[in-house]
Amino acid sequence: MTVFPPDSRAAFAANYPEVPHKLRHALQREPLLELDALARLAEALAPAAVEYNFADLPIGITAKPDPTGIPIGETIRRIGETGSWAALKNIEQVPEYEALLHGLLDELRPLIEARTGALQKPQGFIFITSPGGMTPYHFDPEHNILLQIRGSKVMTQFPAGDPAYAPDEIHETYHTGGGRELTWRDELLAGGTQFPLQPGEALFVPVMAPHFVRNGPEPSVSLSITWRSDWSFAEADARAFNGVLRRIGLSPARPGRWPRRNRAKALGWRAYAKLRGLR
Repeated sequence: MTVFPPDSRAAFAANYPEVPHKLRHALQREPLLELDALARLAEALAPAAVEYNFADLPIGITAKPDPTGIPIGETIRRIGETGSWAALKNIEQVPEYEALLHGLLDELRPLIEARTGALQKPQGFIFITSPGGMTPYHFDPEHNILLQIRGSKVMTQFPAGDPAYAPDEIHETYHTGGGRELTWRDELLAGGTQFPLQPGEALFVPVMAPHFVRNGPEPSVSLSITWRSDWSFAEADARAFNGVLRRIGLSPARPGRWPRRNRAKALGWRAYAKLRGLR
């Protein structure tokens, strides 16, 4: 079965890698994404691959919230009433979910590799959220498609690479081990674009595009399929190198967005990291 129809693949080809856009998919009835299956998956994953907390959060937080104390299996099976948000990370560790992830990405692989080269580091993440839950303001380092499976949500997305929404210093600390949470100010909202998502809809999120997500009135299940490219790795390494330059008193120019390759600074960071034993 083809999950992404021809019009969605055409939209992806026209917009990847820098323009957010919605797609359609046919994954709503996938048995691996039912709540019981996800609860079993969560109980089987290593603790490091499971993150969950109360979902009643503000748009902006500065650190990871504490877990709820409710067992993860119960959290998911009763997601309609536990007031929780849960993330199952790196689902490709489990063979059935690895096959699901690779099947989805293989439908898009020729389009991806025509623009940004070899598809690298494919990963999958599943988000299970109680009604009204919030995923606070943050960014992610991967190329990302978020597929809505059950329930509804609205992602508010902001321009990638614009320091008004994610300061350069935050990028630099993230790429050297810091968090991905961003400071929220209400005046930022005017620069965001809302993308409502229903089951059968998906959204492409460019690398490091700041965003927050508010869940709808029903329990939600979403699948995020992600990958990296030489360009995304180079942008990350250039950011890290800028952090080194800033620490010695310089004010480095931020890396360029696609199709800039950021090769010189990326190589500078890789040499520095190797010299310091960071890689």
